Amino acid sequence: MLIGFAGLGRMGRPMASHLAWSGHTVLAYDPMTTQAPERVAVAASMTELAQAQLTISMLPDGATTRAFVMNGLAAASPGHLHIVMGTVGPELVRELATGAPVEVIDAPVSGSVSMAEAGTITTMVGASPEQFETARPVLDAMTAAQFHCGPVGSGSTAKLAVNAVLAALSQGVAEGLLIAEAGGLDLATFYAVLRNSAAGAPYVGYKEQAFLTPDTAEVAAPISLIRKDVGLALDLARARHLSLPASEAVLGVLDEATANGLGQQDMAQVLTALRMRNGLLPSA
Repeated sequence: MLIGFAGLGRMGRPMASHLAWSGHTVLAYDPMTTQAPERVAVAASMTELAQAQLTISMLPDGATTRAFVMNGLAAASPGHLHIVMGTVGPELVRELATGAPVEVIDAPVSGSVSMAEAGTITTMVGASPEQFETARPVLDAMTAAQFHCGPVGSGSTAKLAVNAVLAALSQGVAEGLLIAEAGGLDLATFYAVLRNSAAGAPYVGYKEQAFLTPDTAEVAAPISLIRKDVGLALDLARARHLSLPASEAVLGVLDEATANGLGQQDMAQVLTALRMRNGLLPSA
């Protein structure tokens, strides 16, 4: 199948590569690069992707995604299916599903860059049953698990809920490390305790290096993207008159982290932001 892929960022690049190596013909476009993975062809403009029968966007924000779907796919053939895999929120996805020139479903992913490279990320899909069955073989080439969460927008809702939990968990680990540090514990020893305790979720295990030796750890998910996702989750909550005190507190710390120049650092650097808040490190 000819697949158009918009967005060759840190997550999109390995995903497009998996599609190509699985046997699909992949035509990709990213305004920030002309370099594509092996077996992936580069389009000169986003409108070239409309020639594919199915397209995917893995773009960083809602405005870029809207522009691609509404303008880049304006000349697509009837029956063209577009899969929004970036995290843009359920409201925008539903808006596109009702007003775009193509069929639109959402399938945001959960997992780090290394998991995208290994093909072990998870996707949460919002689509009709028929659309899900059409998209599933394509999604299976890039992801280890595909969950049909309900109609369009449901996948994005699930992604925001997952990232709200991850953001709170990240702050919880950071606060636990500060408590341990304040009590004079060796942080590596404490982290081993944490990893093997009742709080030892898989996330706690694979984020150890990011928390303890951030200078040598790869950036899996930058604070700027997690801050965006928590903000979208709170927008959804407020629209439904929900109060989410933990997410509101997390957003405040992520705002501080961004203001202190940590936006492009891994989300584990919330620990640095908390140290700055407590005067243990100088603020930017």
